[in-house]
Amino acid sequence: MVDVNDFVPQGAPIVRIRNIEQRAGLEQAQASLREAQARFIEAEAEYKRIRGVYERQLVAKAQMDSVTATLNAAKARLEAAQAGVTQARESLGYTIINAPYSGIVLERHVELGESIQPGKPLMTGFSLDELRVVVNVPQRLIGPVRQHRQARCCAEWRNSIAAEKLIFFPYADPQSNVFKVRVYLPKKTGGLYPGMFVKTAFRVGEDQRLTVARSALVQRGEVSAVYVVKEGQVNLRQVRPGRTEGDQVEILAGLEAGEQVALDPIQAGVYLKERPQIGGQ
Repeated sequence: MVDVNDFVPQGAPIVRIRNIEQRAGLEQAQASLREAQARFIEAEAEYKRIRGVYERQLVAKAQMDSVTATLNAAKARLEAAQAGVTQARESLGYTIINAPYSGIVLERHVELGESIQPGKPLMTGFSLDELRVVVNVPQRLIGPVRQHRQARCCAEWRNSIAAEKLIFFPYADPQSNVFKVRVYLPKKTGGLYPGMFVKTAFRVGEDQRLTVARSALVQRGEVSAVYVVKEGQVNLRQVRPGRTEGDQVEILAGLEAGEQVALDPIQAGVYLKERPQIGGQ
């Protein structure tokens, strides 16, 4: 019902097996159920009639016991017939294979008209709902990585993604001495596909860094600067930026902790140009 590269939602039928025998079994079970229901209604009516006569002591107890046994037998046959219908419907349901998860069909292992047996692969697909990244971590870093258990994955065209959980392989590769780590991404993470490469950053410790908002950084040629606000005055000061993480930029030199910077460099520049005119007035 689907082919390679088709997207299939969860629960959608992907393979239908010829079900003539199973459908005939269901029809037979349903006919047996209708017969059992009729027998039960008949036995129940006879039981009520004899019971009313027995309460007036017009029939023997043996006859009352006989209709009671007939009713119980009819009830048991009815329950068996109901179970037979349930089993037949389940057998018929086995002839339709539904997608266990939403995803894309990667390979089809059967052709139309081919006979199959239990255990034979039918289709292979991959899900985009739950993705994980496999990373090789050097032996010298596996200790702090295990301790902190935090990671972020980043592709070149999107922001980093915090991992939901990490699973560590209990042994190192004897050839390369690296440990394999599975990094599980949040469900329905968009923009990533199986087989792609991404960068993974693990937390291995803590350090204090001086950072400013990326919007506060002014770039003029090769010079980076920020507008520093101090005692009501605004001054442009050259700084040396470092790494950028999200909307924060590390400042390696030119700024001290606690100093205030203008988050809107354009407004700060306008203020700086107009300040002498305001002072002259």
